[in-house]
Amino acid sequence: MCGIVGIVGTGPVNQRLYDALTVLQHRGQDAAGIATASEGELCVRKGSGLVRDVFQQHDMLDLKGDIGIGHVRYPTAGCDSASEAQPFYVNAPYGICLAHNGNLTNSAELAQVLIREDRRHLNTSSDSEVLLNVFASELQRVGTPRVTPADVFAALSAVYRRCRGGYAVVAMIVGHGVLGFRDPNGIRPLVLGRRETPRGPEWMLASESVALDMLSFRFERDIAPGEAVFIDEQGRLHAQQCVPTLRHTPCIFEYVYFARPDSIIDNISVYRARMRMGDRLAAQILRERPDHDIDVVIPIPDTSRTSALQVAQRLGLKYREGFIKNRYIGRTFIMPGQEMRERSVRRKLNAIDLEFRGKTVLLVDDSIVRGTTSAQIIELAREAGARKVYFASAAPPVRFPNVYGIDMPAVSELIASGRSDEEIARFIGADWLIYQSLHDLVAACRHDNAKITEFDTSCFSGEYVTGDVTPEYLQRLQLERSDLAKTARREGRGLRVVHRS
Repeated sequence: MCGIVGIVGTGPVNQRLYDALTVLQHRGQDAAGIATASEGELCVRKGSGLVRDVFQQHDMLDLKGDIGIGHVRYPTAGCDSASEAQPFYVNAPYGICLAHNGNLTNSAELAQVLIREDRRHLNTSSDSEVLLNVFASELQRVGTPRVTPADVFAALSAVYRRCRGGYAVVAMIVGHGVLGFRDPNGIRPLVLGRRETPRGPEWMLASESVALDMLSFRFERDIAPGEAVFIDEQGRLHAQQCVPTLRHTPCIFEYVYFARPDSIIDNISVYRARMRMGDRLAAQILRERPDHDIDVVIPIPDTSRTSALQVAQRLGLKYREGFIKNRYIGRTFIMPGQEMRERSVRRKLNAIDLEFRGKTVLLVDDSIVRGTTSAQIIELAREAGARKVYFASAAPPVRFPNVYGIDMPAVSELIASGRSDEEIARFIGADWLIYQSLHDLVAACRHDNAKITEFDTSCFSGEYVTGDVTPEYLQRLQLERSDLAKTARREGRGLRVVHRS
């Protein structure tokens, strides 16, 4: 999962791209990058780390121009090295920078074709670089001296035919404009905003609406699945449905965990969806344990707070903040590598003893993926004096890999794979464990928008909406992941590209 942004302005966009990336920092902490263009000159700065660490004052001064794109990275494909920080760039045709959120399910096959038939060189194992080169190859076939919106849309129609998976993309064609497009199923989010200025309209594309809000852009609409928009340097918007929408199935994990609660994605409020998750979870608790002995409801900060508060209200129980979070430790789930995640839990959370001592506590979290974080949190609660520790998940058991841009690709890492709820409870050390049902989760998210009847629930249901994910594909993915982990433990990849940006 990554965060992307693109702006076509009437004045310098460097600071606004930076500010947008800070708002989208929750979507990726591994690397950040910005590319701008000014009078045909490309300006790029990218590197490993948080936005505030990658960009210094002199970097910002070098990022000149009224158009640009930005990216925060959370590694799902490739490796977590600086060489895979985005945006990626190719100089032909025209000069194109691209930033991508999601994952291509046919990236390996595309890479072979690009090398063998399109005669393109790939520096990294990133599917984002593959996607960029597919687009560049198709745009080069058009061959006109100056690119037109029709050329862009024709090239993207071919990209849609060649690329499969979940993706949202912003790209900048130097000297021409910024474009954005979204996969035919709408798995990954992309929104469009507009702001009126005395010099004309400004346009912004972003992963979440909260980035528009912060920069005073008015939300226009979500980019439709299979749609592309191109905003030229004069601020003129061009849009085209490049491929028919297959099934509009946004990723339900956006609403469970990834998106900020103050975002609206596909006309669905993330905050209200999480409130309804809590309502439905409380109803399920009352059905399963009407005579429960819970004394207090405590959230695992931060994502589960909204759901936990609703659980407490519906059950008529006290809601307490039992854990204090160190805000200088990043989101544990999106840290690269399981070892780093495990080391971070105790540095990230500290229990307030008086909220636990002698009590039966219900801990509420947004989801349980690998289970190691949950186990450590339950251990913290017991060390703080809890008499019993119950654990509730606002999402169903994660039993299947996610292949559309979330770091859950290996079945062996998923605690719920092949285990019953009772076995999972024993593994994490809970006295009782309850999961939200998939039916209730879908209902909680769908409530705002009658147009959305389905979601991508593949990590819960094992049903992959793109139709190309087979057991053989998942097995190959797991082997590739294992190989990448082994490579990371050695000195590095064979080919190492030095970036001076």
